[in-house]
Amino acid sequence: MTTDSAYRSGCPLASALDIVGDRWSLLVVRGLFVGFSRYNEFLQDPEAISTNILADRLRGLECAGIIDRLPDAERSGRHRYRLTRKGADLLPVLQALSRWGSEHIPDRWQPPDWFYAAKPQDFYPKREQ
Repeated sequence: MTTDSAYRSGCPLASALDIVGDRWSLLVVRGLFVGFSRYNEFLQDPEAISTNILADRLRGLECAGIIDRLPDAERSGRHRYRLTRKGADLLPVLQALSRWGSEHIPDRWQPPDWFYAAKPQDFYPKREQ
């Protein structure tokens, strides 16, 4: 969990941006919403995140309680990632930013219909529902 000293102020918006306000963290979270769970899957994204940045963002998101890192039952010594309830609750933020981008930045691709219809609860870990 991120400590109070890691935040620049008591403002909830500034504090949220301290966790997910860089140019990569929300794209990693987006990857989890679309079904990514393994490290290499994130590297296939069109934004081409570098391995050192990806490792850093996954670590930071895990420390902030946004994602869980679990042993990969299919690959010994490897891990899978999944959203926590706290991470799934970021869905409306991603939906709003995507709508804003679609409306105000020309020539963007359209997200799939399920993305806008989804609710955070659709992504809550099974044990937390």
